[in-house]
Amino acid sequence: MGKATHQRPTAEIRAAIAAERRQLAAVLDGLSAEEWDAPTLCAGWRVREVAAHMSLGFRYSFPKTAWELVQARGSLHRMTDRCARKDAAAHSTGELAAALGDNADHPWTPPVGGFTAALGHDVIHGLDITVALGLGRRVPEDRLRILLESVDAQTLKFFRADLHGIELRADDLDWSFGAGTPLSGAAQDLLLLTYGRRLPPGRLHGASSDRFVAAQA
Repeated sequence: MGKATHQRPTAEIRAAIAAERRQLAAVLDGLSAEEWDAPTLCAGWRVREVAAHMSLGFRYSFPKTAWELVQARGSLHRMTDRCARKDAAAHSTGELAAALGDNADHPWTPPVGGFTAALGHDVIHGLDITVALGLGRRVPEDRLRILLESVDAQTLKFFRADLHGIELRADDLDWSFGAGTPLSGAAQDLLLLTYGRRLPPGRLHGASSDRFVAAQA
């Protein structure tokens, strides 16, 4: 199916964001010490770095963010990596989990994309954690659909997702994207692909599935 032509109400998206943050905070709060130090789908980041990154927008003022960007010589990637590592070391796991739940209604949005992008930030980073840990969490369909409807060529370009020659086909709801060799899987796993992620083995089905499997440590 193609992208939806209607615009989702802001209140609907913000409610989805708040619900997702509260649920992810509960997931984080239930993790063991070993799980907090486990790797995620974000290369080089453990669960604690991803959690720290997820709450950065709540904890950093605009001047502080600008200063950190200057310190990183203008590189957003260097800035976010440095801040995630620094904050992961500075805060307890309980504080990192609480920072997400306590700010469920915070109006933070990324520099582009508005509240839909904010929902994508929370959902994708949540999946970075839960998929890597094998927790089996399913993102509620209403939240997935908001994000699936927003996937386009710009999404792939921004996240450097190479889906050339691939048609994504969800096998748990009515959604497809792209053209070419069929690649099927759960909608939330296919959404991860559009955000440039690689997945653990066995989650995708199709002739090109190996192309999207994460390298094993």
